[in-house]
This record gives sequence, structure tokens and C-alpha cells, in this order.
Amino acid sequence: MPLHLCLRHCTSDYSACVSSFVSGSISPPVPHTDYRCFGTPVIRERQAVISWASTCSSSIRSLDLLAKRLGKKRIIAETGAGQHGVATATVCAQYGLECIISMGAQDMERQALNVFRMRLLGAEVRGVHSGTATLKDATSEAIRDWVTNVETTHCILGSVAGPHPYPMMVRDFHAVIGKETRRQALEKWGGKPDVMVACVSGGSNAMGLFHEFVDDAEVRMIGVEAAGFGLDSGKHAAPLTKGDVGVLHGAMSYLLQDDDGQIIEPQLDYPGVGPEHSFLKDMGRAEYYSVTDEEALEGLYQCVVSVFFIKVKTCSLTRRFVAFNRVSRLQGIISALETSHALPHLEKLCPTLPDGARVVLNFSGRGHKDVQTVAKYLEV
Repeated sequence: MPLHLCLRHCTSDYSACVSSFVSGSISPPVPHTDYRCFGTPVIRERQAVISWASTCSSSIRSLDLLAKRLGKKRIIAETGAGQHGVATATVCAQYGLECIISMGAQDMERQALNVFRMRLLGAEVRGVHSGTATLKDATSEAIRDWVTNVETTHCILGSVAGPHPYPMMVRDFHAVIGKETRRQALEKWGGKPDVMVACVSGGSNAMGLFHEFVDDAEVRMIGVEAAGFGLDSGKHAAPLTKGDVGVLHGAMSYLLQDDDGQIIEPQLDYPGVGPEHSFLKDMGRAEYYSVTDEEALEGLYQCVVSVFFIKVKTCSLTRRFVAFNRVSRLQGIISALETSHALPHLEKLCPTLPDGARVVLNFSGRGHKDVQTVAKYLEV
């Protein structure tokens, strides 16, 4: 049965799977915990403390459920930072499925810990040396393997990119983020957020947050991309703010490409973004900005949380090192570098908001995988 038809027939199954998965065995809804950060009331949920979950948990379990319905016993997946690969390897081990992970050779070196974890879980990790040996090349290799072995293999993509129905599937599986946000906002504030902020690479965590609120026109949705060394440096991963429309991996979206339409490959990220993010940008429903590497590392010191809610009084996020120590001790979560791009944007955003504005900042994962990279950068 074709994947899109199987998906249509499996809707009730995977919805039940996602519901039981999120509320039970891995990451149950967490009671609100209040504290004050720089005089600002904050509540948080700690779903990112699960070592392999990140934004991947519900998506992986549900996609493996589809694989079993399709009768596929072999799983192929791509990964960049390794979180998606570890999640896939974990669920494949639970379901007894053969697991192959495609990963760029450079990413394997940077994320050696996650490579070891995947292999420990029984996955075969295949290094990809073509191109820049990063996520785009790993994705190409995974799709190439899938179409070659489509009778026996199911491909699990980690983001809202790729050919239909993957952007739709991954969005729906990640929508639990937005549903939980709505529930907690109503419980805490008695209403919806005014502004929501999330980092954007491929865009899965942001789309999981945004999708629930797309029809709520009064809720601003803001995505923050990686500007690398700066948008004018040519060394960035910000297709929504500096890219052009093109086609990659079966989807039309904003891409990093040269005048001849050839893909410009960022060293640490994906050269495109999910097509629905491109649609939200074009229709003016969502706003997209970018943050440099330096700003992101400063963001790593500002606050370390999974998802937090802010009622704006004063938004001066100075004293970054004090903030890092204070909030990491309160939360026990080190943010991933990807998610650290969203936090510095608050410095620009908050002064423009009225008193009492309600802001949600979504952190997609924890940063234990990035500790060595940050330590090397800071020469610690």
C-alpha cells in the first residue's frame, strides 16, 4: 500500500499512539512550576530532559507504527546532530526493526557521543563523505537507499522537509507541542499566548508549535534561523531570510542556492526549510529572523529551559553568565545550540511588546551533545 494511503487508513492508530506515548511511557505532561527569571514570571515544562527525545519522540514512534502497518522491517533515517538518529535507533530496538542511520562524516566527528549511542542501540551508522558530508548529503543518501529498497524499507525523515507526505506527517506528529502549549497557556493565563518564538532549521519543532495556532490570527509566530557568521558573509543557514525559491528533496521551498540554481551547502545545517514554513512566510502569517553564531552562544548563557512562558514586564536579558548559572540550577537543562538561536531574539523582541504581553519560547532539545563543541569554541 502506498505511504499516503496507509497514512489515511492509520490516522486513528497513530493518533492513539502519539497520545499514549507522550502522556505515558516517555514524557508525561509536567505540572507547572513557577519561578522568577530577572523579575519576569516564568513557567516551564521539562519534556526535553528525555535524553533521546528532543522534538523527535512522538514522530519516530508514530512513523515506526506506519512502517509496521506497511509490513516494512527495515528502517532508514538521516541525522545531523544525532538526536533524530538516536530516537530512531531507540524505537527500532523496541520494535525489533533493522535500523540504518545515514550521517555526514563531519557530523559523525562532531557528534561522536550520539554515534556511539546509536551503535549501542543496535543501529548501523553509515558515514556519508559526498558533498560537505553534512545533513543535506545524509538526507540524499537516505532517500536514495529508500527508493532503491522501497519494497522492504521505510524512510523516517526527521524534519518537515522532503517529499509528500513527510512534511505533513512530521508536522502532525509534532503538533503535540502546540497542543500542550495551548493547554498550559489556558491554565496559566486563561488565554492564548500573544507571541510564540522558536528556532528554525528544517523547521519541525517550530511547525509543531505553530500549527496549533495558525488559525489564531492574533497570535504572532516568529521563527529564528542560523545566521552563522552573518547574512552577508555567505556562511549561514538562513534560507527564509536570505534564500530563494527552489526544489530540493522533492519539495518546493526557500533554499540557499547560487545564480545557477545550484545548492549552497551550509557547514552545520540544512540548505532548505520545510515547505509549510515557506508558505507561512509568503502569506505573511509567520515572521522569520536570524541570529549569528556569536549571539547563539550568548543565548546559551542566558537561559536554559525546554519551553517557557513569559509575561513581559521588563525584558532586559543582561548578566548572561549569572542567568546561565541561576536558571540551569533551577531547571537542570542545558539547551542545544540549535535552540539557543531563538533566545537572543528576545532581546530585540521584548522592548517592542506592551506590558503584560504573553510570550512562549520553544526549546527543541537539550545540549549535552554540544558541550564539547562549546567548550572548544570558548577554549575552556
